Amino acid sequence: MEHIITASESGRRLRDILRQVMGVSYSAMKSAKWDGRITVDGRPEPVDVFVREGQTVCIRFRDNTPVYQVKPYPLPLVIPYEDEHLYVIDKPAPLASQSSVNHPDNALENALYAHLGCPEDFVYRPVNRLDKGTSGLMIVAKDAHVQHRLQKLLHSDDFARRYLAVVEGHLPARSGVIDAPIGKEDAASIRRLIREDGKPSVTHYEVLEESARRSLVRLRLETGRTHQIRVHMAHLGCPVCGDFLYGTELPELPGRFALHSHELTLTHPLTMEGLHIVSPLPAALRALLD
Repeated sequence: MEHIITASESGRRLRDILRQVMGVSYSAMKSAKWDGRITVDGRPEPVDVFVREGQTVCIRFRDNTPVYQVKPYPLPLVIPYEDEHLYVIDKPAPLASQSSVNHPDNALENALYAHLGCPEDFVYRPVNRLDKGTSGLMIVAKDAHVQHRLQKLLHSDDFARRYLAVVEGHLPARSGVIDAPIGKEDAASIRRLIREDGKPSVTHYEVLEESARRSLVRLRLETGRTHQIRVHMAHLGCPVCGDFLYGTELPELPGRFALHSHELTLTHPLTMEGLHIVSPLPAALRALLD
């Protein structure tokens, strides 16, 4: 990754250019400075030197180094966008976002590994995660630097995510804001609750359609708490259809619930290109409104 020093940046320390201008994480800068992967005009330099206009600052990131062996999972993937820095993947449901003790070899991580032909240097770097029962758009970075830059953009105007949900019943207004703090039910539970000592949690909603018993709602998160949409919808008396934790499981939605990551709008952290990607509501969720 390279950057040419501008007139306004002349006289600043190299560390400031790396961290504040180029957006390099502290851990990546610390790692690179010890083995000569930070250069100015081709020469390794300590990060406390001052730089001048016209100089070229370069940092080389380490190649991917796997920390564990991933097993392939031959699941066809829909990837609506890819460039040299990232993937946008349309995750099906039910499918875990990342392998774990409960899903050691059948998560999106394993499916992407298989899709890429099982490369030896594969490292999975998700930027945002979705519950197993939620479908839709997820971003996976191709290196640690891009992942770091994208995660800093989460919940900012440069990285907006919108969801579609089919919920039980009808909401109190056609649009509104749910500002209700969320915390864990208890230390041993995965359930979350609205509680005064919880973390600030804000969800914006807009009702798009209504049927006799259900509503299609578009949602935007201002914060990113675990199960936030599911907890906030249940708080309004309109749980997400099929939500086994906060509502009622539905046989027509085996293993999933009616929540879909529908839209991503972001500024690409390296190219500065504006990206807008949309995934339509799955047919199984649309059928709940018929």
